[in-house]
Amino acid sequence: MPRMAPLEPETTQGPARDLMESVQQKMGRVPNMMRTMANAPAVLDAYLAFSGKLDRGHLPARLRQQIALAVGQANDCQYCLAAHSTIAKSVGLTSDQIRDSRLGTAIDPKADTLIRFARKVVTDRGKVADADLKAVRSAGFDDEAIAEVVAHVALNIFTNYFNLVTDPEIDFPRAEPLA
Repeated sequence: MPRMAPLEPETTQGPARDLMESVQQKMGRVPNMMRTMANAPAVLDAYLAFSGKLDRGHLPARLRQQIALAVGQANDCQYCLAAHSTIAKSVGLTSDQIRDSRLGTAIDPKADTLIRFARKVVTDRGKVADADLKAVRSAGFDDEAIAEVVAHVALNIFTNYFNLVTDPEIDFPRAEPLA
């Protein structure tokens, strides 16, 4: 049961309503996480701005979703795992690639290096070694990609923690259990 009530887009007024209307126009609905964030319009606005800017970054959608899945699994956020599994399928990831991402790996060596790095940023709370950065650079990624990985990790930790605290009803198909 949710620990914070999601707002109803139809009955909410002011900035929260405006933000939810923009989400509705973009997505065709307002997911429960965002309806819950709307309790503090500054929080929903910050989330939308941060995620929107990162969507226009250097990393392709598939890698962004793989990072989100790795971070969501590391933090055991069932809401984010459900949402990002659904989104990952829509950007072309297979069930095996989704599972691998949740486990912090990938078959593609370049993606594997980046996902492992993202997972290490989470588990080591940002205190990665020089060798970790060298591995990412050796895989062909530049400092822009490294900076974006850190930003994606931070964004996903934010949504993971928000969902773990507020426990919104999962309104995406649940993520498949890991075997």
